[in-house]
Amino acid sequence: MTARLAPVNTQTREIISLNPATLEEIARFPVATAADVSAAIMRARAAQPAWAALSYSNRARYIRKVRRALYDRQNEIIQILSDETGKPQFEALSTEVFPACDLMSYFAAKTERILRDERFTIAVFRNKRSLITYEPLGVVGIITPWNFPFTISIGEVVMALMAGNTVVLKPSEYTPLVGDFIRRLFASAGFPEGVIEVVQGDGSTGAALVDADINKIFFTGSVRTGKHIAEAAAKKLMPVVLELGGKDPMIVCEDAPFERTVKGAVWGAFANCGQICASVERLYVDQKIADRFIPAVVEEVKKLRLGAPDGDFSTDVGPLVNEAQLNIVSEQVADAIAKGAKALTGGQRRDDLGGYFFEPTVLVDVTNEMKVMQEETFGPVLPIMVVKDEEEAIREANNTRYGLLASIWTSSNKHGRRLARRIEAGTVIINDAVYTNGAAQTPWFGVKESGLGATHGKAGMLEFVKMKHVNWDLLPMKSNIWWFPYTETWYGRFKTIMKLLYRWGLRKIA
Repeated sequence: MTARLAPVNTQTREIISLNPATLEEIARFPVATAADVSAAIMRARAAQPAWAALSYSNRARYIRKVRRALYDRQNEIIQILSDETGKPQFEALSTEVFPACDLMSYFAAKTERILRDERFTIAVFRNKRSLITYEPLGVVGIITPWNFPFTISIGEVVMALMAGNTVVLKPSEYTPLVGDFIRRLFASAGFPEGVIEVVQGDGSTGAALVDADINKIFFTGSVRTGKHIAEAAAKKLMPVVLELGGKDPMIVCEDAPFERTVKGAVWGAFANCGQICASVERLYVDQKIADRFIPAVVEEVKKLRLGAPDGDFSTDVGPLVNEAQLNIVSEQVADAIAKGAKALTGGQRRDDLGGYFFEPTVLVDVTNEMKVMQEETFGPVLPIMVVKDEEEAIREANNTRYGLLASIWTSSNKHGRRLARRIEAGTVIINDAVYTNGAAQTPWFGVKESGLGATHGKAGMLEFVKMKHVNWDLLPMKSNIWWFPYTETWYGRFKTIMKLLYRWGLRKIA
């Protein structure tokens, strides 16, 4: 196979999965047509009432069976992830399998409490009582990416199922083996037919899912595709959750814990070969420590071992997942260097390694005119800008159309929290990077062009339900005072009530 092989064979309409470290073909799957998608939705629709009728504890029992099956078969999915995405097996375990197990445990135990009915009293109408209930949406469509094809898919599928929905999952065309493993995993746990359907395919399959008769779409991927999905969904007023890209800043204050910050910058920028929507893609360091900090980062980056993951823990950074991504990274680095940036280490493709490899790269003397500081890179590149103070760092951090995650590095948590309030991002982490998307309890959402809606935590679970308000009288009455007939007497009484409540303040006393 050549490096230019597309993931879809246009003659046979098959997805072709390549190992990005070796460019060897490892699997083929037929592309699901619009008719196939429609049939999957019909099966999911038929299965949904019975699934929703199960108690939370019974749904949780199924999820725990999946978790046990995953534990028993963890080596299989670790190898699939390593083969199909090129990530080291350590990362496959620590950033995919482990978080998936944790998420299943959390939502199996906590969903009933999160979605418990909420009662409240209406302040003025003391005879009234209200209830908020949380009910399943029905059938949800989930479209997931190639960078974390297992944990993102599992997370959204589990939340959807625990809320009482059924699911049609469309995995990335670059990771169909992972999607097929998910299908087999849920089947091995004895899930009823139709509760979770997996449709393999390319963009046409995803478009068919968005256009079909589903109740909500959850998409993780690029801003461009997210906008197309939002436009298509808007035409039929279908709600969406979009987890899109980032250009995530790291602010290094003068008092940052030095060694931890150096190591955090390197891991945050180069984990998963930089192919994380929350990767450190811009680093702003205070000029007072820059002369010491930058060389320390470069020395750590030089220690990273680039190569094909082979299971013996001799690799830290693997390949990019496809040629298109390799070309984007190469072009951004070339653009930066042409405009005056300097690569202190790295900066080159490594075609000699046989796959889609690019050297871990540190750039300095970067400016906002460079693509590497404005466009999402999604690769092993860390551009560093020296700033005169925290004010400049915050200003530059917010100078982006994205707003997914940011990190602040300082010895004072209080100071970090104060700065965090000024950052335009859905998540701000103090003295750490990236990791919160792997925690089931923490909500994950973006601002600006980084997305709509939430995943994970209570906020994420509420995306999988529809809220209903139920209201009733505590004591029966013949008539409400605002009903017909309208009279001058009751008009005057309303005026008196207004005076008592809102001029004399008796509402507060009541």
